[in-house]
Amino acid sequence: MGIGELDREAHVAEASGAAAPRTLAEALRARGDEGLAALLRARPDLLGPVPNDLTQLATRAGTRGSVIRAIERLDRFALQTAEALAVGPDPTPYPVLLGLLAGDEGDPEIEAALPGAVALLREQALVWGEDERLRLVRTARELLAPSAQHPSPTGLGPTVAEATSGMSPGRVQEIIAAAGLTPTHDPVSAVAALTELFTDRTRMGELLDTAPSEALAVLDRLVWGPPYGEVTANPAPPVRWLRDRGLLLPVSARTMVLPREVALHLRGGRAHRTPDPVAPEPVVRRDYRPQVVDSAAAGQAYVALATVEELLKSWDRGGPPVLRAGGLAVRDLKRIAAALDVSEQIACFWLELAYGAGLLASDGEADERYAPTPAYDDWLDLPPAERWARLVTPWLDATRTPGLVGGQDAKGRTLSALGPDLDRSAAPEVRHRILFLLATLPPGSAADPESLLARLRWERPLRGAEGSASAGAATVRFRIASWTLEEAELLGLTGRGALSGPARALLNLPLAEAATAAEPGGGVELSVAATRAATLLAPLLPEAVDHVLLQADLTAVAPGPLRRPLADALGVLADVESKGGATVYRFTPGSVRRALDSGRTATDLHEFLAKHSTTPVPQPLAYLVDDVARRHGHLKVGAASAYVRCDDDTVLGEILADRRSAPLGLRRLAPTVLAAQTDPVSLLDGLRALGYAPAAESAEGDVLIARADAYRTPARTAPVPVPDGPPSPDDTLLTAAVRAIRAGDRAATAVRKEPSTPTAAGALPRTSAAETLATVQAAAMTGSAVWIGYVNAEGAASQRVIAPVRVEGGFVTGYDHTADEVRTYPLHRITGVAELADDQV
Repeated sequence: MGIGELDREAHVAEASGAAAPRTLAEALRARGDEGLAALLRARPDLLGPVPNDLTQLATRAGTRGSVIRAIERLDRFALQTAEALAVGPDPTPYPVLLGLLAGDEGDPEIEAALPGAVALLREQALVWGEDERLRLVRTARELLAPSAQHPSPTGLGPTVAEATSGMSPGRVQEIIAAAGLTPTHDPVSAVAALTELFTDRTRMGELLDTAPSEALAVLDRLVWGPPYGEVTANPAPPVRWLRDRGLLLPVSARTMVLPREVALHLRGGRAHRTPDPVAPEPVVRRDYRPQVVDSAAAGQAYVALATVEELLKSWDRGGPPVLRAGGLAVRDLKRIAAALDVSEQIACFWLELAYGAGLLASDGEADERYAPTPAYDDWLDLPPAERWARLVTPWLDATRTPGLVGGQDAKGRTLSALGPDLDRSAAPEVRHRILFLLATLPPGSAADPESLLARLRWERPLRGAEGSASAGAATVRFRIASWTLEEAELLGLTGRGALSGPARALLNLPLAEAATAAEPGGGVELSVAATRAATLLAPLLPEAVDHVLLQADLTAVAPGPLRRPLADALGVLADVESKGGATVYRFTPGSVRRALDSGRTATDLHEFLAKHSTTPVPQPLAYLVDDVARRHGHLKVGAASAYVRCDDDTVLGEILADRRSAPLGLRRLAPTVLAAQTDPVSLLDGLRALGYAPAAESAEGDVLIARADAYRTPARTAPVPVPDGPPSPDDTLLTAAVRAIRAGDRAATAVRKEPSTPTAAGALPRTSAAETLATVQAAAMTGSAVWIGYVNAEGAASQRVIAPVRVEGGFVTGYDHTADEVRTYPLHRITGVAELADDQV
């Protein structure tokens, strides 16, 4: 029977004559170092701080919080195994446990899966003991055993002994007499006789054969739970028949319960109605050629880059304000969704993606608002594939969950995009698990989403988003799984629902498409895997072009993604009219004026258009540029508060005569100068609204160049994911922790010689200063170890086993087996010394 490495170690110990463990601490003591490391790896909360010895480790492993956390991480069959142990006898022999899960008829799948489930429970110290005496740790039994306050998923009720604990002895005798049993002299033997009857398949069958059909119908309603039923003060005859024979037992004046032994007989010995020994496999919904999947994923990856860039470019002058409670206002979210032409939920995803990648943050000013960070400019300078990797890498481990936006927190407040309370610590685990499940399918195969959710439910039936066993929290976990599928498609990790080659490389999977980017079975850093994924994605992305097609209707068509300098320049000179495989730009007087405001001249614009167009520059576009340039800068606006200067005094006269200029508060200071009562920016906007094209000038009279990309937040770090409990320890920490626990355990369990003066159990040894000095000097000369009592400077007392190597100047230096290192102790702080027994030296 393959029951795992830990069980083989236990059998080896038994074969060598070792006694069966009587406690969990003894069971842990019998493990090898690999077994202890496996326990600490599976339950990292046991390492905070590192236990002093194995007794303390066993105690900590049995605490309620640690046991709850371990149980919540069990798969469905391991959990069902633990639940079966909780309703079985204590201890439970392995054949009895198998019967509780497989029933009287047996089940080959359960028989094959049960050894692995028991080995898993043993590894995590939830179960200990040999197969003949399997014991569920006491805390786990209390959590999983059925009770009126906490029903068990098994649907079983209390045992006969538990249900009759408060019953009068006379009533118990009446029950066994009605059941056809011989009366006894005490209630204990009577309960034992009734229990024996209910667990005897033959005799129990004969008893039920005499039951009225209506009574059997009552049992059928209770057999799979809940086992409790309400009755009236005068029960119906079928209920009375069952009650008189103990097949139903009273728990209160109006409530009856079906005893556990009766239910197990009616169930054919099964503790669960539907045991699930085998994990459901993901179902293939449709197959595609891997090349089709990669092409679709690459196209979506390019859209993701363009969307993030468009979003942050629209906030180049500063984004919307930050709410007082944090986050983005609903109206601003609606505006962003409309600008990106996506739903509000998708807009939340893009916002949170940029925020998680460190490209977006609040500026921290008094009137706080959102804006791109300096990291955004560095991101723009990267090749497209590397920019994609910079987005998906933090997404994998992010705990912020944009799908929650619009919902409510625990206090009933609405959750906002970029706001607080969006972290869900289970999100990274769910994302990784969904992608790995997709990777188990053949390349190009898209999975049925419901089959993926079914697999998650089997793997973590109790695990919720916040580590809770509640159904609501578990529902959030499965919602995160659904959002992961959508977000992976938006990012280009999947194409048409199938995992792409670059995504396989990102996960370091040695499959066909990622064979050149991932070492089979090797674990690499996420940054290295991201670089490999970018290498695979780069040739799949559309190649950037350096030209456009100018058309007579004042539009330009970009036949593909434009190179960065061309895209930036054209984005200033024209407005984007439509996006897709080919982007359409439209030239307007406002867009041309924007280019002139940025410092370009009409000649520069003509040269730019001629250089980057594969078609001749249309005459209407040339006229538009010349017409706007001729009027641009004809007026000069400066600070008086503000002024307007123009060499043509008739133009200034027209402005003064226009009634629409009244709000600007203009008055003539000289034939070519008007003063205004408003600031220069408002004056510029007002004159442009009147149809003029003024230019701003400095105090020296130079034309000011307006740049749209001047505003950035101070340097900001990306949000740190909220950990889901203690981090998983690495091999170095595990090795050190196991050594420390072993050393402490050797010191705690070391056998020492009896002192000449008897001491209380657990008390520090007491010897005179002369005896202490003589003993440690002798130990240093012979190289033997001694047991000492030590009180540190804070007054804390401890017992230690040391091997002295040097005694001088009032100090003893030696190897401390308890701390597993060389230490020095002042002799005056040693309370006493005792020699170890000969077999411990």
